[in-house]
Amino acid sequence: MKKIAVLGSTGSIGTQTLDVISRQPEDFQVVGLAAGNNVSLLLEQARKFQPQWVSAANEALADQLRAELPAGVRVVSGEAGLTEIAGHSGADYVVCALVGSLGLKSTLAAIEAGADIGLANKESLVTAGHLVMDRARRKGISILPVDSEHSAIFQCLNGESGKAVKRLMITASGGSFRNLGRDQLQNVTVEDALKHPNWSMGAKITIDSATMVNKGLEVIEAHWLFDLPYDRIDVVLHPESIVHSMVEFVDTSVMAQLGNPDMRVPIQYALTFPERKASPASPLDLLKQGTLHFKPMDFERYPCMRMAYEAGRAGGTSPTVFSAANEIAVARFLRGEISFLAIEEIIEKVLSRHTVAASPSLEVILETDAWARLEASAKQ
Repeated sequence: MKKIAVLGSTGSIGTQTLDVISRQPEDFQVVGLAAGNNVSLLLEQARKFQPQWVSAANEALADQLRAELPAGVRVVSGEAGLTEIAGHSGADYVVCALVGSLGLKSTLAAIEAGADIGLANKESLVTAGHLVMDRARRKGISILPVDSEHSAIFQCLNGESGKAVKRLMITASGGSFRNLGRDQLQNVTVEDALKHPNWSMGAKITIDSATMVNKGLEVIEAHWLFDLPYDRIDVVLHPESIVHSMVEFVDTSVMAQLGNPDMRVPIQYALTFPERKASPASPLDLLKQGTLHFKPMDFERYPCMRMAYEAGRAGGTSPTVFSAANEIAVARFLRGEISFLAIEEIIEKVLSRHTVAASPSLEVILETDAWARLEASAKQ
């Protein structure tokens, strides 16, 4: 039985992870749950799964939990609480479903504790891929991708030699505004941006999908997960989100993983690997689906995609700046402070002001992240 801690348990990936776990109680024991401000849902989850550790965003919310939970439950809070649960809850498998750079320290803590990781937090690899992957190799732990695209690639590569891989093809839906030209994006609203045509995701990731930042983060993450250079990682627009990604091999064979859009499938595969188990997701009917469409990535329509490749190739602290500036810009857009197109303008301005540090330490990464956030917060 796997002892599991879920970081970000009340978010989209976290709740779906717990749904998967609840269907296989004989295989999994939840030992830790960490969330932010949604104390009511966290309390409901804690009562259902009875973990030994629970963490909330701050100490005031933690006090609310202590008043409601049994005395034996260890209640912690803040970023320190995340790292405590990741590193000290006794979990042998940590699902990191946190959004943004908040997931980095807890991912590293889980690695140091020797726990395998189900990774849905792109930013951990985007900002510190060299540190995360090196420490994971040294500790002999597995990092299993939870994102549908990376799970698809992982499945296609299972049993294959890395030398046989020619390129990866990551698919992208195009997001909420995929049918709009750039001249039509001037006055789009937050409400419009949050209406993703295929997936049910949290607010930040849905906005990132519309700007294509999400896909840019996935490209950088794929570079670290699969140890391939950026010129061998392509992005293909695929509006149906049925083909989750593809791998082309040197003999021209292309392998793809297909399925209806349902995050419980890659989540479950990451939890049960190398086994496959029955899933609650609806099966794919290609005859009913009929037609699938594919188009090349348009870097003029989606300039954030261009910036992601540029940041990835620059390496060092550049991806940290890309991710942190975007995180602040998206938060500002969601608060109504800036327009949708201002997101990409802020990212580009912050990147242009940054001097890249190669092979940065964790301290330098955190300093760079803080600097980029301040820059992105400044009035334009």
